[in-house]
Amino acid sequence: MSDNNKQADPSLIMQLSTAYWDSQVFLTANRIGLFECLSNEYKTVDEVAQNLSLKSRPTKLMLNVCVALGLLQKQNEKYSNSEVTESFLVPGKPTFMGNAVAYSDDLYETWGKLEQCLREDQPMLPSVDYLGKDSERTKHFVYGMHNKAMGTANALAGLVDLTGKKQLLDVGGGPGTFSCLLAESYPELQSRVMDLPSIVEHANDIIASMGKQQRVKTYPGDYYVNDFPNENDVVLISGVFHRETETACKALIKKAYGSLISGGLLIISDVFTDEGGTSPVFSTLFSINMLLTAEHGGVHEDAKVSKWMKKAGFSEMNSKSFPPPMPHRLIMGVKS
Repeated sequence: MSDNNKQADPSLIMQLSTAYWDSQVFLTANRIGLFECLSNEYKTVDEVAQNLSLKSRPTKLMLNVCVALGLLQKQNEKYSNSEVTESFLVPGKPTFMGNAVAYSDDLYETWGKLEQCLREDQPMLPSVDYLGKDSERTKHFVYGMHNKAMGTANALAGLVDLTGKKQLLDVGGGPGTFSCLLAESYPELQSRVMDLPSIVEHANDIIASMGKQQRVKTYPGDYYVNDFPNENDVVLISGVFHRETETACKALIKKAYGSLISGGLLIISDVFTDEGGTSPVFSTLFSINMLLTAEHGGVHEDAKVSKWMKKAGFSEMNSKSFPPPMPHRLIMGVKS
């Protein structure tokens, strides 16, 4: 058959048109406590329905699709968690990611307003709602960032060498997870977590739960207007640039430079795109998520960020990618 007579495969179209079916099943299962209900135990449809105050007929359909998606397993008409849900979606486990999933659940309706966002160029979920105005959403946001950061912070600790560094400034440090895990790796390291008062209120609880309250302190402040504390060996700016314009990012780099001692290290960790902005796929989708949830949300090209740092006076530039499946990259530079 010639190329002219070949028909294009519509599989991609079908997959994309129904992708939200999978997501809504997963988000709903997490929201109703299904994975906690089935932790380390097989239960019948009626037992699950009774435990979660559901009706039996739709519960059976829900359980079956969760098996098909790999979220549950089934034996002799009884259901239990799969290995991945047991590991990451049962409250109390050290690898629990349920709060991060709950934050994605909070965004479900927001993604449905993408057309409106494109026409108005305004976020459909203003960041003020989850940065203090709505206490429940703020908690979901902070604890969701903590869940996500547990993996990325451990990965970052393996990508940088902070031997001999004494003072870290964690700009926009959210829950303080990065600071705590870096302090775990480097016993001489002290850290200050700078973020909004509504955020550090929850961060203090998280830092205490990780047993690092003696070496990791919070520093309430707005990085737009407040000065950075000085005499830092390291400045970490993680997960901040995807909320900011190019002008704001350059201003943060300049403030970081001013707050570092000579020979100090700036680490910028974030989701970045390749040159041109069309890859990787996750980074491009994440840019839309930020468009919907932050006034200046988007994703920058890592090559451009490196250029901004060099222009600010940083040298010995180095870029690294996190191990898969994490989409993050870091860019490092030394104050000349």
